[in-house]
Amino acid sequence: MGAVLLEVRVDPSAGELRPLQGWLRADPEARRSATAYVRGGVPGPGDMGTALDVLQSVTGNGWSAASFVLAVAAWRQTRPQRPRVEIRRGDTVIVLTDCSEQEIQQATRALDHLDGDGEAGR
Repeated sequence: MGAVLLEVRVDPSAGELRPLQGWLRADPEARRSATAYVRGGVPGPGDMGTALDVLQSVTGNGWSAASFVLAVAAWRQTRPQRPRVEIRRGDTVIVLTDCSEQEIQQATRALDHLDGDGEAGR
């Protein structure tokens, strides 16, 4: 699989993107195969106003959807308010709300079954 761009959105009023970026950069598995950085994003459907900040992660060879989702879920569990996390890859949007085992497995499967363009593999 070639490089993949993932966008992670968290409630912008919570100021959680920089802590998540730090968490992913400190996680050995996530750091080994992806680069995470915060930048301005494009408003999503139904979003009002200006562009939102997003955490973008560019993956490389050896990237593991399971490692990425587990790292995000582990970070979320450390947060006092446990924010809703939205992961976008192409047109696919995955939402983590409770980070249950089932939700983590569904998110991992969804990311694993997308090709480099963010579309379902054939």
